[in-house]
Amino acid sequence: MQKAIFLDRDGIINTEIGNYVTSEPDFHINPSLVPFLKVMQAKGFQFVVISNQGGVAKNLYNHAFLDRIHQKLINLLSAAQIPLLEIYYCPHHPDFGKCICRKPDSLMVEKAIARFKLNAAASWFIGDAHRDIEAAAKAGVRGILAESNSDLTLLINKID
Repeated sequence: MQKAIFLDRDGIINTEIGNYVTSEPDFHINPSLVPFLKVMQAKGFQFVVISNQGGVAKNLYNHAFLDRIHQKLINLLSAAQIPLLEIYYCPHHPDFGKCICRKPDSLMVEKAIARFKLNAAASWFIGDAHRDIEAAAKAGVRGILAESNSDLTLLINKID
């Protein structure tokens, strides 16, 4: 079974701007992302993005916008020869009803584990909110709570 690193998007992969990313110019990749992922890739990890994107439910942006943003990320990582297994996102928001995919629930993590036959116990979830760590724990994945917009390379020695 493969091991994976699950990554929250806003604040980990890209800069947390304090509000929803609603335009492409607002989507800035964390400069430490690629160096961090290259080291983790060498350690045998695969990568999955897990993100709440409630701005869809709030009509701040749509799925097509997210596809463009996510394609920008995929292209950047592909250029560095770092494949993503998948990008999972929850388009719901609690102001508009309850769902079972939104973090802190673990459905997106569980889907990835099942689909890609990942070893949950050997995997990690890096997030900048307690809901990320809670979702990880519910799925049997170890979590690391990182500060938003931090240098991810500082986490390298914490992950085995």
